[in-house]
Amino acid sequence: MNCLKSSSGITSTASEVTRRRVLGIDFGTRRIGVALSDPLRFLARRLVTIDRVRGDGEGPVSEIAALCEEHDVDTIVVGFPARTDGRDSETGALASAFADALRQASDCRVELYDERYTSVLASRVIVETASKKKKRDKSLVDRIAAEILLQDWLDRERGGLTAGPCGS
Repeated sequence: MNCLKSSSGITSTASEVTRRRVLGIDFGTRRIGVALSDPLRFLARRLVTIDRVRGDGEGPVSEIAALCEEHDVDTIVVGFPARTDGRDSETGALASAFADALRQASDCRVELYDERYTSVLASRVIVETASKKKKRDKSLVDRIAAEILLQDWLDRERGGLTAGPCGS
């Protein structure tokens, strides 16, 4: 039996703990990578890539809101491309506006989180492990970047040492 012990000393089995999932978003100007946590919020896994501009009229905000409903999500972590020099970037402003739109479209808590270097790390993972066909798949980079971002956030939530939220 897997037991979990809280800081207050209360012990419960994993089946007694009901937690909702977290969605991680790697926001890009062309594509949005999406990752999903497990219900206990230990592991992130890549989920889908969403095109930001599509001809069917369905926008990425409504598609992400639908994913939140489908997967019982209560928190969305949106990657914020913080600059190393501390200045605001155009993509950062777009990510902030996107996070605001998600707050309006869903009942989820939405948090911006430093995503510096996640796409670089995702590209390295692909170079080291993937076939030539997968190396050319840019949407895979976005999904892996979302997975890295979300795993970092989950680790921070459990008290691990990570990059931290924006502004801290």
